[in-house]
Amino acid sequence: MKSKSLLRSTVLLAVAAGIAVSPVQAGAVSHQPPSEGAQFVRLDHPQPVRENARTEAVEFFWYDCSHSQALEQPLRAWAEKHRADVVLRRVPAIWQGSPDEGVQRAHARLYYTLERLGLVERLQTSAFRSIHTEHADLNTEAAATDWAVRQGVDAVRFGAAYRSAEVGQSVDDAAAQFVRYGINELPTVVVQGEYRTSPTKAGGVEGMPEVLDYLVQREQLQKG
Repeated sequence: MKSKSLLRSTVLLAVAAGIAVSPVQAGAVSHQPPSEGAQFVRLDHPQPVRENARTEAVEFFWYDCSHSQALEQPLRAWAEKHRADVVLRRVPAIWQGSPDEGVQRAHARLYYTLERLGLVERLQTSAFRSIHTEHADLNTEAAATDWAVRQGVDAVRFGAAYRSAEVGQSVDDAAAQFVRYGINELPTVVVQGEYRTSPTKAGGVEGMPEVLDYLVQREQLQKG
């Protein structure tokens, strides 16, 4: 059943956006320098970023997306390599009006609960694994709390964060950001609010770090 994650996360989003998606070919990473319009595209409406010496990278992901899961470890390693010059921000995807919106909102609430508790780095991989390998249903507070307790999280703290107004607002903000950034594929990473890349652009998940390296270097050179 989980093999359908890509259909729901990539093809579904693409159809809803009225675009075509080409199959992602494993090992199709280009050896040419990334180019605009090919390996990455410019956002129709560039988004503001905080004034910071470091470049901002924003990942849009979904726990139920197999390609998002595949990107998790490469992106974590990439962010560690760029710790001095990049700040990574994650946004759980919510496609408003899609059949999966309810599940996406539940997963977004789980993510923001982990973020509020400072547990993303420790439990992000576990959340992906539980959903994809163990077929865990984390779509309700009770199920998410039971899962968190199995990960060693205090149930009371988790529940309080899960129900908090701040987490609810973050979920709503995530849905709005999904629209503002023009996301049409998962996972997508946006660099400095201006350029985005994704598996079908980069030649697969494995090609995304190389494209991100190029975009960060380009941004840093522009900053002087």
